Amino acid sequence: MLDKYTTRWVKPPLLYSARLLERCGIKADQLTLLGFALGLAAMLAVALQAYSWALLLLLANRILDGLDGALARLSQPTDAGGFLDITLDFIFYSGLVWAFALANPAEHGLAAATLIFSFIGTGGSFLAFAALAERRQIKHPDFGHKSLYYIGGLAEGTETILVFIAFCLWPQHFVALAYGFALICALTTVTRIWAGYRTLKVSDQTE
Repeated sequence: MLDKYTTRWVKPPLLYSARLLERCGIKADQLTLLGFALGLAAMLAVALQAYSWALLLLLANRILDGLDGALARLSQPTDAGGFLDITLDFIFYSGLVWAFALANPAEHGLAAATLIFSFIGTGGSFLAFAALAERRQIKHPDFGHKSLYYIGGLAEGTETILVFIAFCLWPQHFVALAYGFALICALTTVTRIWAGYRTLKVSDQTE
């Protein structure tokens, strides 16, 4: 819901930083892999209940996730790079929640499982529609720079990052936050399925 606004805010500093990295010979895929490594470190920090470190590593992961795309767009984005980026993102999203279950299985386990289950809905509807939208050359007016069609919803990247930050700042409230965000993700899944179905139905009728 917020991504179309936050993308406009962060685009100028990301572009400036990406140009500096390009001059240093840094490649987009290198940033993607480094960001994922930091994400794995964030998961370890959460599992060890080192939440301040987890927050710093989470923020570093997200900054590099923005930089790799900005750097790729300075030259020619590749399907391989886009595939790597989104796959590792999805692993990180579910992995960080899983790490909270590891940190406190008795209290966090069911809430973490519920949230990961809700991620299947948001992620599955996102990727399924993106694949069909690509086949039909359907483009999103706000996210034409993305490797895949970016179907929106209540829970997008910005909301997910904010919730993850909240997890790290207030781990004692993880259960309530996780269930609340799982509900938002469920609503997002429903709206994406409906919007995606209607969009593709119209496309079917115009062929």
